[in-house]
Amino acid sequence: MPGFYEVMIEREFSSAHQLRGYKGKCENLHGHNYKVEIYAKGRELNHIGLLVDFADLKKAADEVVKYLDHRNLNELPPFDEELNPSAENIARFVLEYVASRVDDERVRVYKVRCYETPTSIATYEVSVE
Repeated sequence: MPGFYEVMIEREFSSAHQLRGYKGKCENLHGHNYKVEIYAKGRELNHIGLLVDFADLKKAADEVVKYLDHRNLNELPPFDEELNPSAENIARFVLEYVASRVDDERVRVYKVRCYETPTSIATYEVSVE
């Protein structure tokens, strides 16, 4: 039975947001110290035994974190109009950004877990097959 290789990196950032349409205190501007876990998966290693170079994965993650860090997410596209800056939508945004820079025929960024707090986590995952 063929298996998968998986790698994961973590990044942290601090941002403010407010949830449009939410009936409760989260409709007010507030902030979080977010943590994201970014997972990549694949069946084959490259010619030197790597699924993906951690440096490449970290570079892409650092780019998206730099965009989000110490900002009001409601002022940044796509959260300014298109998407509510929920943990679920942040997870998807991070996944799509990193995947656009790292994915190839062997490796796929397939899951991002976004920690709004240490005990409140949203996950966005795409199919690998």
